[in-house]
Amino acid sequence: MEIEDWAGGSSDSEVSSPDSDNEDHCYAYGDLPKLQFRKGGSVAHWREELGMAEVVSNKGRMWITTGIVRGGKLYIFLEDALFLAEIGALQLFDVDEKCIPLEDIYKKVAGGVGGSSWESFEVYRHLKSLGYIIKRHGVCWSMKQVKSASASVEGESENGCEETASITEITKLFSSMQITEAGPVFDVYPPNSKFRKSSPGEPMFILCISSGGPPTKKQIEDIEGQCEGIPLKFCYVEHGRVSIFSFNDVELPVLP
Repeated sequence: MEIEDWAGGSSDSEVSSPDSDNEDHCYAYGDLPKLQFRKGGSVAHWREELGMAEVVSNKGRMWITTGIVRGGKLYIFLEDALFLAEIGALQLFDVDEKCIPLEDIYKKVAGGVGGSSWESFEVYRHLKSLGYIIKRHGVCWSMKQVKSASASVEGESENGCEETASITEITKLFSSMQITEAGPVFDVYPPNSKFRKSSPGEPMFILCISSGGPPTKKQIEDIEGQCEGIPLKFCYVEHGRVSIFSFNDVELPVLP
């Protein structure tokens, strides 16, 4: 078994990113980070019926690698919204146009809204802070990627991405599950200044979150069968420390 302990990101044509000189984000966090919004930051509206947020004003290069595009609109999952709110890059508003406090966003994550969980957010935050590009497994970045996958292999998906097209389908996909269930959770891409949502390429690896104990051999084999040859890694979170590891087949010699 190979173990890795990781201590502790031109716009997609469907949605533009007007503030192209915004620098990469780096931050430190404690139990409850102090929220300081940046001048001219991005704005999103929370869509309770979707369990997602619709971005109405996107400022900065971070949007090149954050959010999914549907019908010319940009949507983000709860982990995206909380991460950006923590670093002061996003203001999240409710249906009454009131800014949602950071504490309330934490409660949504802890409550599993939209298929989220605190463990999965800690993993997301850790990888994003290191500069990796990360999205939920099974959801294409944009409709152009969906159409590309359909054209290349009829009836199959490309780059481990299911043809989950509409926001309604995405909502149904995650509404009845927690993304810490056994199975692929995130697609992780290496830092890439030329990344495009319409043509993202294959993920560097697919990540599963291991809760409680290590996965069984059968679980590993079953999940690997869903990954279409893309490397599979597992993640374990304990007291805020994120450990990522993978498994290799080893044949032991037969002793005389």
